[in-house]
Amino acid sequence: MPRNCGTSFAKLAITRAPGNTPPEIIDKLNKEINAGLADAKMKARFAEAGGYTPWVSSPAELRKFILNDVEKWRKVIRVANISAL
Repeated sequence: MPRNCGTSFAKLAITRAPGNTPPEIIDKLNKEINAGLADAKMKARFAEAGGYTPWVSSPAELRKFILNDVEKWRKVIRVANISAL
């Protein structure tokens, strides 16, 4: 892999719901999940399970993160001249 790609790797786990889930349900799930992830005991359990640091975010922030990540890896693929078999 080229050295100047600006790449980094991170563990990422996300919670998903069906595309037709009402926004109010998404908001409630996000609020409750974020509250759990912000809890000190939960943070400690994640740390013990492999050094995970929970990322508390909104659906919009996650979307932005994923779109940026896709673009980052698109550039890596292009620079490294990677193609499908």
